[in-house]
Amino acid sequence: MTDPLASLAPVPLNDCDREPIHVPEAIQPHGLLFVLDPADLHVLREAGRIQALTGRPSWLGRAAHDLLGEVVAKRLQAVGAVDQEGFAGRWRAANGLDYDVIVRPNPAGLIVEIEQSSQAAQLGVELISRLDAAGAALERASTVRALCERAADAFRRLTGYDRVMIYRFLEDAAGQVVAESRAAEVDSFDNHHFPATDIPKQARALYLRNPVRVIPDSHYVPQPLLPQAAAPLDMSDCGLRSVSPIHLQYLKNMGVRASASVSIIVDDDLWGLVACHASRPQVLPFEQRLAATSLARSLARQIKSRGDAELYRERTRLRQLEHELIGRIAPDRPLAASLAAQGRDLADLVDADGVAVVGPDGVARFGVAPDGSAVAELAAWVAGRPGLRPVATHELGRQHPPAAAWATEAGGLLGVHLAGEQPLTILWFRAEIVETVRWAGNPTTAVKDGPAGVLTPRASFEAWSETVRGRSRRWTAAQVESAGRLRDALLDVAAVGRLRGLNRSLQDSLGERDLRLEQQGFLIREVNHRVQNSLTLVSSFLGLQARHAEPAAAEQLNEARRRVRAVGMVHSRLYRAEAGASVDMARYVAELVDDLGGSMGADWRAMLEADLAPIRMDASRAVTVGLILTELIINAQKYAYDGNPGPIRVCLDEEPDVFRMVVEDEGKGGHEVGDGFGSLMIQSLVGQLGGELTWRDASPGLRVVLKAPIGVG
Repeated sequence: MTDPLASLAPVPLNDCDREPIHVPEAIQPHGLLFVLDPADLHVLREAGRIQALTGRPSWLGRAAHDLLGEVVAKRLQAVGAVDQEGFAGRWRAANGLDYDVIVRPNPAGLIVEIEQSSQAAQLGVELISRLDAAGAALERASTVRALCERAADAFRRLTGYDRVMIYRFLEDAAGQVVAESRAAEVDSFDNHHFPATDIPKQARALYLRNPVRVIPDSHYVPQPLLPQAAAPLDMSDCGLRSVSPIHLQYLKNMGVRASASVSIIVDDDLWGLVACHASRPQVLPFEQRLAATSLARSLARQIKSRGDAELYRERTRLRQLEHELIGRIAPDRPLAASLAAQGRDLADLVDADGVAVVGPDGVARFGVAPDGSAVAELAAWVAGRPGLRPVATHELGRQHPPAAAWATEAGGLLGVHLAGEQPLTILWFRAEIVETVRWAGNPTTAVKDGPAGVLTPRASFEAWSETVRGRSRRWTAAQVESAGRLRDALLDVAAVGRLRGLNRSLQDSLGERDLRLEQQGFLIREVNHRVQNSLTLVSSFLGLQARHAEPAAAEQLNEARRRVRAVGMVHSRLYRAEAGASVDMARYVAELVDDLGGSMGADWRAMLEADLAPIRMDASRAVTVGLILTELIINAQKYAYDGNPGPIRVCLDEEPDVFRMVVEDEGKGGHEVGDGFGSLMIQSLVGQLGGELTWRDASPGLRVVLKAPIGVG
């Protein structure tokens, strides 16, 4: 007959991280395990001391209710139907003790674990009372250290183990005992370090998935899962799962007979463990495991709460220091010089022993820092690092081997680099701290190969000290964030400084331009004043000549005078102090019509009407329109009424991108453009505007319409 234990021989491995601890195909002997068919709850596989606890050698193929009873079987079926694990009831074994029945859904079927219960009818009430008292004690702790110490005491009272340690994982996956509660006769591991190999990666993964692991007796003989199957059963979630023989030997070497581990999970990461040890066999029933899990979750919440509160206070303090430091940067000094003048404040910002500012003009150092050449070399190393995050390390020599020579002043480094036209690097230093680390045994002998290549755990746990050099105090997350924010703020300051420089340059340029424009404006005003005077003088000469000329010549001279005055009016309008390059045509035409009426006499002025829409037009085109209007009014005056006063209306309105000017009278009509000087000038001016002039019989009178683009044609 095949020995069922033969399949449990040690697996020849030389790497703990590859040991198949989740599929041992065996359980610990303090309970029973059955794999049931979910459809009919018949037993597919079994493990444990079946004969001793049930009175039968095997239950394979039998229904669960035959063993556990109808009530428990119905609960199993109900729990399995919703695909959730949970407590299904209690069962009385053949030895007269009560056992807890726990069901766990699994791809291979329903896993039913039967473990010895507490045998106390009212233990639940006691547990709630203990948990309430323990939770209140945790809430009163003022620091994380005090919190862990109280938690160790609370877990020891809850579980009854001889020694309870709060074990925290460090950055390198090694662990440190940060608090301990123990009986007087038990050795202490307080503040001892344990190497990462003591808890391999896959074991840490299982601690995240299954937060409680119990070994009632490290001297147990594994009970195989029968019958053997082609695919091993994944027992990651099983409380009875047999543990690695390497771990059992580890406990024996440590002098531990019974152990329990409860995970401390903070933000979905394994922060640490509650490690419980006893020198005698000890069962931790299901109820107590649930209580321990609840207390561990409360501890995790308190750790997170205090960590978050400490981080918030630290961040608030650092932000205030950042604002004060940035506020003292002189805007009229180079950035590197301003920072170098605040060396003490820069060092205090991240609690550094020294600081160096490396800029275009050299290196400025403050406090404990390497020499100038070393600082320059480190600045180049920091500037060449990829990414935007600050460079932060408490073991600079390990990150950058050449820096090992400067460990005395720079065991740790925090650095930021500002790229740009004038690159700048800030380096914070922390001096080396020579530290003596106490290990629970020599970590270099943590795991070694046995005779056949099988892993064997270390045998010694006597305190072993190691002197560690080349390391400084660790930079906190808040300090690294503060350095990053300072760099971003300095980039903004540098950008503002460049902008101020550009503004000053622009202001200087604008000042020079304004001076030139003022000089130019003065010259233009002087020229315009003289042009205006010249046009007025020409108009006066023409008027004077008209008084002494023959009637026919006088009329022509007066027409020329009116044309000159039309040009002079636009000129005057354009170059007034408030005018620009364009002219308000409504105002210009109104003034021009009024001036023409005045020149033709009071009777004619009363006959001129204007209906004008506000249109702005380029000054050069306004002069042309004014000359055309002058000629049309003169033409109507001469031919519509044979020189006698009569109504003349001027209208101005706007269409999309086009203006329209209408001059109409109520005279005899027929006085369209001819071959005279005025008519030829009108045709030429309309052509310059790119417009169109139409003559229509108004019955009575004549209606002349000018259409042209408002802008340049």
